[in-house]
Amino acid sequence: MSNTRWSVVVPEDTDRALRIYLARKGTRKGDLSRFVDEAVLSRLFELTVEDVKERNPAYAQEDILEAIEDALVNDQ
Repeated sequence: MSNTRWSVVVPEDTDRALRIYLARKGTRKGDLSRFVDEAVLSRLFELTVEDVKERNPAYAQEDILEAIEDALVNDQ
């Protein structure tokens, strides 16, 4: 996997809080980048789930879960 360099601006308080947290965990090279990567992926997942829920309000959760299970079983 290749990496892309970002230049981001965050509030000073956010920077300080994150750096203190990472220091308590025993910061190693790349920890800040890993943290940002995981945070972005987590947020993208949350937003995707929200989008799917908004697109499917007419379907009962049981029906959706059943369709997912059927798709997984049929894919194997």
